[in-house]
Amino acid sequence: MKANRGQIEKALDAPPQDIRFFLLYGPDEAGSQALARRLERAMGPQAERIDLDGPTLKDDPARLSDEAASFSMFGDQRWIRVSGMGDESLAALAALLEAEAAGNPVIAVAGALKPTSKLLKLALDHKGALAFISYQPDAREAEQIAIGIARESGLRLSSELARRIVALANGDRALMAGEVEKLILYLDAAPEHPREATAEALDALSADNPDTEVAPLVNAVLGGDLKAMHRELASLAETGTAMASVIRPLLSRAMLVANIRTAFDSSGRLESAVESAGKAVFWKEKGLVSRQVQTWNAPGIARVIQRLLEAERSSRGGRGLGDLMVRHELLAIARQAARERA
Repeated sequence: MKANRGQIEKALDAPPQDIRFFLLYGPDEAGSQALARRLERAMGPQAERIDLDGPTLKDDPARLSDEAASFSMFGDQRWIRVSGMGDESLAALAALLEAEAAGNPVIAVAGALKPTSKLLKLALDHKGALAFISYQPDAREAEQIAIGIARESGLRLSSELARRIVALANGDRALMAGEVEKLILYLDAAPEHPREATAEALDALSADNPDTEVAPLVNAVLGGDLKAMHRELASLAETGTAMASVIRPLLSRAMLVANIRTAFDSSGRLESAVESAGKAVFWKEKGLVSRQVQTWNAPGIARVIQRLLEAERSSRGGRGLGDLMVRHELLAIARQAARERA
């Protein structure tokens, strides 16, 4: 069934027994991820989460319904999260919706599905499923989103600073959340001791001036050039550059590739899709960006974005461990790019 925002938020906050499957899709991938976290909060920190993906369900269509009907070995609540779901998972979804029992909720973040998608049609037509599409917010909505993200963590953000953050992140929800999170950490804000965001703090942390030294690493990772990646990592290590500093430029490029890929999938014309990004693509890098768009399909680049967001959070948990985890994620992404390019 098709849901509006109020209906999907209510259902995710208190999953009804008659809804087995939640499909979150659309061009605002970060908006879908934000909605998915509502279900995670509703299930509670002790709940057991099972992570699946589209290729797994393609190979084993019965896996989804089996997991949805299984009990947690610890006796806690249980839920299933599916990433990169598309029409290859149609048989798995059909099995889930037709099963006699399925007590554990299933949620999928699918990205920009085509209107002709059979998976989408099934989710929209079946009374046991709820589907919601997330669009990119306009400027005013984006400001309110930034303010809301800040408020939840005890940071008071003025409309003027919210506008600056929206501009820094080009209206992308995930990037806005990252900028707000940096302010929260910098100002030591928390719900129990709120802080007021300041222009000085934002200036100190601003992503306006990305480190051009990491640009070759960005291109190596997303382009699947493993030799170049190792060379650039060694060079950054010699200069003492923390791995956390490479995540933001990588995220920005991955978001750009995702947006261009969506336009490319819609029009079938790569050159015009790249041109539609305007000044976000530096003229000298149009060829590199075009190859990256060809390398990564929509579900693939969506998974890259999610991994980079998780890596950024990990990098703040301690310098040594954080750096190691970031390096691991970069290697995994570059290897996947190399496989896709082959």
